[in-house]
Amino acid sequence: MDFRLFLFLFLTSLPAIFAQLQDTADANIVVDGTERAAEVDENFICATMDWWPHDKCNYNQCPWGYTSAINLNLSHPLLTKAIQAFKPLRIRVGGSLQDRVLYDLEGLKLRCHPFRKEKGGLFGFSRGCLRMSRWDELNLFFNKTGAIVTFGLNALYGRHVIDKTAWGGDWDSSNAYEFVKYTVSKGHKIDSWEFGNELCGSGVEAKVSAEQYGKDLIKLRKIIDELYEKSVEKPTLVAPGGFYEKKWFSKLLQVTGDDPNLVRKILSPHSLNKTAATLIDLEQTRKQHGPWAKSWVGESGGAFNSGGRNVSDTFVDSFWYLDQLGMAAKYNTKVYCRQSLIGGNYGLLDRDTFVPNPDYYSALLWNRLMGGGVLAVERNASPFLRIYAHCSRGRPGITLLLINLSNQTEFILNVENGLGRLHAIRTTNHRQSSIVRGVKRAVSWVGQKTSDRPLHREEYHLTPANGRLRSKTMLLNGTPLELTKDGNIPKLEPAFTDVNSPISITLRSIKFIALPNFDAPACW
Repeated sequence: MDFRLFLFLFLTSLPAIFAQLQDTADANIVVDGTERAAEVDENFICATMDWWPHDKCNYNQCPWGYTSAINLNLSHPLLTKAIQAFKPLRIRVGGSLQDRVLYDLEGLKLRCHPFRKEKGGLFGFSRGCLRMSRWDELNLFFNKTGAIVTFGLNALYGRHVIDKTAWGGDWDSSNAYEFVKYTVSKGHKIDSWEFGNELCGSGVEAKVSAEQYGKDLIKLRKIIDELYEKSVEKPTLVAPGGFYEKKWFSKLLQVTGDDPNLVRKILSPHSLNKTAATLIDLEQTRKQHGPWAKSWVGESGGAFNSGGRNVSDTFVDSFWYLDQLGMAAKYNTKVYCRQSLIGGNYGLLDRDTFVPNPDYYSALLWNRLMGGGVLAVERNASPFLRIYAHCSRGRPGITLLLINLSNQTEFILNVENGLGRLHAIRTTNHRQSSIVRGVKRAVSWVGQKTSDRPLHREEYHLTPANGRLRSKTMLLNGTPLELTKDGNIPKLEPAFTDVNSPISITLRSIKFIALPNFDAPACW
């Protein structure tokens, strides 16, 4: 079985004023390139296409517009370009109303009509309908953009409410069966099927017991095996999509074999670190009860109820977003799905103009620079300096991600290679061991000859326009990231810096640094 666990992380946060006094502090880090501390999927970056209709409103705002899987304008050229830039982007079709979606096919036992507001309905809405003509249109779009698709199935069909938010009864798989069958018959490529949304543990507005959920999960596995029997590639089964609760997850694995403190929390190391405890606990639970499973973050937007207005779509959110990507990868999370691709206040793209928000560029830079191999980092630095290291994507060396949360301190880094320490404690008869020890202390070389050694490193320094943390314009090495005159995604050009010059990061900023000369056997 190839079950995967979804974990939803919601951390929050708000604006701050740069301090007048600025300090400079040294920070020492050692990157261990001898072995991979963790491994992420090649297509780690993921974004969600949700189901919310245009009249989904809260806090006196209706932030979704026409961005759902049912009514999104798939012909908008900027939408296509934004997705194609990832080469490829994983898209998860799912969200809160996932378990209210009916598939308009033979044998459907309920009326199939659009979502509409309904008092007492789950999340305040009636069931909604996915017409197969729209499903075909979506798949043409996915093929055109090269997207990798994860689709969330309705896991409440056939069940009934037994107590407040608790749902009981066996899952009626008939509608899902016909839908998957239709998908296979049309040749639509689905990378993975997800079972239900936020039904685990205490749930959100609905929950299913771990025993019942596990039983039905096995049923879905059999359906996929049957319908994809003659297919060359069989989709992965992804479950459960929801908040992590240890007792519920343990049982499942056994059964199956607008917040005023939002910016402040984003810029707080203590708040960001809370996620680590959850990720560590999840990894331990997975190893103990389901070593065959893999962990995903299935829907994470940083704030409840459509995200924080004028926060989630501004520069400051990238402190939270990139830190979560780094932390999730560090604890062996294979895929991280951002809520959302478009829609709400936390869309990577603006819901009206389709123009990228700052987090879009953060995701795109991660996707292009950070490879699947995660490297351990030892550090002697302030907690306001967040540091992550990966094998570089598609080329030699490593890439560092530096996040400076401080509004008072600029950091100057001394980066050492763990190979230096390794060689220092070994005894050997090789003549060159003393030379090797000397060379591999700092940012060490990959090449054997001087001509093999790149003279520069690449730096991608991210700052907000005009120093405003809530700016919707992100600067890359001082240049605004804006669409070109032709309406294309801008090139993300690095600044080339002498490889031996000091590494530094200014106040309240983010920097990716590609070190092509860093000797990391784990990345070969």
